[in-house]
Amino acid sequence: MEKDEDKQEPIKELKLYKIASELLQTERAYVTRLYLLDQVFCTKLTEEAGKGTFPVEVVKGIFSNVGSIHTFHSQFLLPDLETRMSQWDSTPRIGDILAQLAPFLRMYAEYVKNFDNAMDLLKQWMERSAQFNAIIQDIQENLKKLMEIYEMLGGEEDIVNPSNELIKEGQILKLAARNTSSMEIYLILFNNMLLYCVPKFSLVGQRFTVRTRVGVEGMKVLETSNDDYPHTFQVSGKERTLELQASSEQDKEDWIKAFQKTIEIFQQKNETFKSASKEKEELGKRAPRWIRDNEVTMCMKCKEPFNPLTRRRHHCRACGYVVCYKCSDYKASLRYDGNKLNKVCKDCYFILTGRMDAEEPVSGKKRGILEIEAAQVSGNSVLCGFLQHSTDRTKPCQRVWCVIPQHDALVLYLYGAPQDVKAQCTIPLLGYQVEDVQRSLDHPPTSFRLRQSKSVHYFTADTEEVKLRWLGVICKAVIGEMPECQTPDAGDLANGCHEGVPDGS
Repeated sequence: MEKDEDKQEPIKELKLYKIASELLQTERAYVTRLYLLDQVFCTKLTEEAGKGTFPVEVVKGIFSNVGSIHTFHSQFLLPDLETRMSQWDSTPRIGDILAQLAPFLRMYAEYVKNFDNAMDLLKQWMERSAQFNAIIQDIQENLKKLMEIYEMLGGEEDIVNPSNELIKEGQILKLAARNTSSMEIYLILFNNMLLYCVPKFSLVGQRFTVRTRVGVEGMKVLETSNDDYPHTFQVSGKERTLELQASSEQDKEDWIKAFQKTIEIFQQKNETFKSASKEKEELGKRAPRWIRDNEVTMCMKCKEPFNPLTRRRHHCRACGYVVCYKCSDYKASLRYDGNKLNKVCKDCYFILTGRMDAEEPVSGKKRGILEIEAAQVSGNSVLCGFLQHSTDRTKPCQRVWCVIPQHDALVLYLYGAPQDVKAQCTIPLLGYQVEDVQRSLDHPPTSFRLRQSKSVHYFTADTEEVKLRWLGVICKAVIGEMPECQTPDAGDLANGCHEGVPDGS
């Protein structure tokens, strides 16, 4: 009997692994579809609505909180599942992940509630607006073309991605570099890459094999002249340079224009990344903007809470962040200070010197669900500001920085200070009861309470006006409605940084 049980155990473990693997594959496919809805359909319709073609509210009504759902699955659930599956031998379970993130699945209540209305709006505006209908049709047509190319390549290349936009495809001649021979190839130009393909034998239609992928980044196109081979041009990229011969002068011009336009658009979209690189290049060359001590309650690098005795505040002289002694125990020469050695944080030390601390792991720890910077979400929030908070009315309240982000408008984030890099906790608001606490000995008149089962949160605002503003937003969020952005108090937003070097840090 025991031998039979011993035989069954490996079979049971294998079955559990297969179930978990299937769940991971399903989640990956789901995130791809959410990306399509959020970053392709919704983004393009929002851009067009910004031109006044149709109301922005129509787009919001159709997509509801799809953005929040996409963020949750792509940034938290999927990465956690992938990490766990890679560690399955030591941790063969996923139930703890699902249990931890389960409260955030309540956001689906709003999506389901809005589904019928979204379908009605979609149908109505596809009939009412030619431009609206054209955008939907263009996206669907692009995906259809991607599937056709996917089949043409025998399913060997993973190109069915909504971020891939087909620009141009067709047969062309490639000139050999060492002799005068030429061969017929097939080019497929996307917005981000060029596929150089060669024919392969097939009994079911025309098929090709990808010989080389050439990225659009750094790509150049040049018209060439060849007495023996007319209509030639050159495409050079980081991976390969191709000498090409078109079938006619018009065909050559069409290809060159397609390449030039693709390269131009790609470069424009990468300006943001260049700006970020420029900031790194200027690190240490000019005095940073400093974060005030009272704007953070924890180290902006390791996220450990500050303590007057054991973990004091220090400033990185390169980036201006407030960090602890451990994270500022580095020195690098800064050009703006006459190349003198200054105290810097570990990240700036690595950027400025190119050396990684021996004790530091090369790959950083994955960001947790609370590790979203307060300043980042406050700048794009439905409402943010200070409130007094407690989960036990017998204990004193703590002053916290509260934020309801636009991208996650059904969740309340609580921070110790406006510049903290990690939230103390989050409250998924959907399903909570909101109670306006009446004047009593226990609570000031500007108090209110959130209650759900055994979970109770007490809040107190500075004024009655601020309290009503928070209640107006939260009362919508708890029933699954997307609250509108509120205008915060000037005092709440007066948390900027001073430029220069303050004393005593």
